Amino acid sequence: MALAVLKNIVIIFALSTLVNFLFTKIRVPTILGYLLTGVIVGPFLLGVIHSPDEIELMAEIGVVMLMFTIGIEFSLNHLLKIRKIVFLGGFLQLLFTVGVILLIARGYKIDWKGALFIGFLSALSSTAVVLKILQERSELTSNYGRTVLGILIFQDLLLVPLLLLTPVIGGQTTLGWQQLVILLLKAGFIIGMIYAGNKWLMPRFLRAVAMTKNQELFLMSTLLICLSVALLTSELGMSLAIGAFLAGLMISESGYSHNAFGNIIPFKDTFASFFFVSIGILLDLNFVLDNLWLVLLSALMLIFFKALLAGVTAFLLGHTFRGVIMVGIALSQVGEFSFILAKLGVGFKIITDFHYQLFIAVAVISMSLTPLLIQVSRPIANLLLRLPMPKKLVDGIFPLPQIDIPEFRNHLVFIGKDSRALNLSVMAKNMDLPYISIVFDPDSVRKRQLKGENVIYGDAINEPILQKAHTDQADIVVISIGNMVIAMAVIEKVRNMNPHAYIIVRTRKVEDIEELYNTGANKVIPEEFETSIELFDRVLSKLLIPRKEINAVIGRIRDDNYGIFLEKETKTDLSVLKDQANIEITAVQVDDHAPVIGKSLVEMQFRRTFGVTLVALLRKKVLIDNPDPETLFERGDIVYIMGRSEQIANAAELFAKRIKPLDNFVDN
Repeated sequence: MALAVLKNIVIIFALSTLVNFLFTKIRVPTILGYLLTGVIVGPFLLGVIHSPDEIELMAEIGVVMLMFTIGIEFSLNHLLKIRKIVFLGGFLQLLFTVGVILLIARGYKIDWKGALFIGFLSALSSTAVVLKILQERSELTSNYGRTVLGILIFQDLLLVPLLLLTPVIGGQTTLGWQQLVILLLKAGFIIGMIYAGNKWLMPRFLRAVAMTKNQELFLMSTLLICLSVALLTSELGMSLAIGAFLAGLMISESGYSHNAFGNIIPFKDTFASFFFVSIGILLDLNFVLDNLWLVLLSALMLIFFKALLAGVTAFLLGHTFRGVIMVGIALSQVGEFSFILAKLGVGFKIITDFHYQLFIAVAVISMSLTPLLIQVSRPIANLLLRLPMPKKLVDGIFPLPQIDIPEFRNHLVFIGKDSRALNLSVMAKNMDLPYISIVFDPDSVRKRQLKGENVIYGDAINEPILQKAHTDQADIVVISIGNMVIAMAVIEKVRNMNPHAYIIVRTRKVEDIEELYNTGANKVIPEEFETSIELFDRVLSKLLIPRKEINAVIGRIRDDNYGIFLEKETKTDLSVLKDQANIEITAVQVDDHAPVIGKSLVEMQFRRTFGVTLVALLRKKVLIDNPDPETLFERGDIVYIMGRSEQIANAAELFAKRIKPLDNFVDN
């Protein structure tokens, strides 16, 4: 049995890899690839997997992981802000959809009980499909994303009473007041548990785990929270998925939520694929081919009416016309929990086998079309907005406030927990430079956050941590990590996320320079070598050797040891820097008593005397490119000069005060 399951897993992975590779090439959402894989390996095509029960457990875990990450990303505060959407919006969408689908189902010659049941099945939308897409598109906290999430939460909460009502509709049992009281008590217990966990239990527990600085232990603890809360809510009669979502909410407000999010992503993506494959397996191709027009017509009717009714709900909640279209399309499919209810409906003889197969076919088709429909929802809305419409319909009944999400742009990102990285954040704060530090040391993070520093906890190898620091919008990223392998992994993640970032890396040895540059670094600082240079500088100063000679010697040493890697300007288009090695651009400030004050470029003859080129001058926040030869130097000017280290060191003596190497000046 175990070998048979393993064989099925290998087949699913192999086909999913092939299909998704092809779908990625033609830019089709991967969810469709998983659904197609399920259809191919299912009992109605190749027959490799005869029953989805064989992968049901992994599929369930996939939904659990997905809902857990969504709970982490959304947070309890966001949920409280959309409570009106959850209850009012969810109720209106349910009421409208059940009413209209009930009337349509009567046209299929289904009795009132069956039609009502089909109405409830159709009212549910796919939490797994929709939220995965919104999460990938970073639209969960947008106006329309909040409404979609709120309605989906209401639908998931509705699963419990629907499970209780199914045997009642089938005439198998009655629903008494005892069951209602027990249900309310369970709901009260869960709400209290979530509140206590979010405010007190989880922050303390995760902090204790994080203090061990053991990433493996942190991962195990994260999985424990997710699965244990999901299991507890399942024992109380709710679904595992909604329990996992609540578990995510419990840790969403802690300072460790994004690290937990990053740890769980590989598990989520792997197991979620099994869920979508299991849905594809359910599709009976023989039934579809035998009833092709009925299936297609039913699918189109369901998508149209669900989109229309969800759009009406969004309009009543205050969305603009664009939001109405996007909410309607996002909720136009049938949900995964409907499969569970439909199976129960057949067992209680509420619906026939024929209508069950028809519903499954329509549900799978609607879920398959969802990724494509969500992709085109905004263009469709923009196209429809060209038509003449009432202003109230275009602008909405009343404006919806957006959730403010703080963002950083053109800032510095410091990565590392050593004293060097931590000191950088202090220096940046003193100079009022925008920055965010990523530190994998909870105690240090807590202390620095109390001081008002922009510090977040987490492992920078995880992309969600880098996203939390808005690394994709950063100008400069400084990586100060002692471990060479980890540093290279972080460089790769940063470079993939932000191709234009200027990455500065600290390493221990000169021998590491080439490998780090090849990985994607722009500037590498070998710690041992630079420390030796600093000590040698102090020795020469103590021997009273002139500063000009010291700078020249140190410049030659750097040239000899760094070779062509002294300055690797990967971002510049200036041919002079491409053709010549060891070239750098440095900013120097004209000191109050500098000998250049009052003199012109012509008089100083920088290129002839020192071999450097003056490329720009910053005066009173105004940048002057290629200054006129007659330009006179003034106090406080910042001068940008280009040349080799030794040449720049000699020329800098005339200005007396060096500011910093301007490694990315050529991009401005």
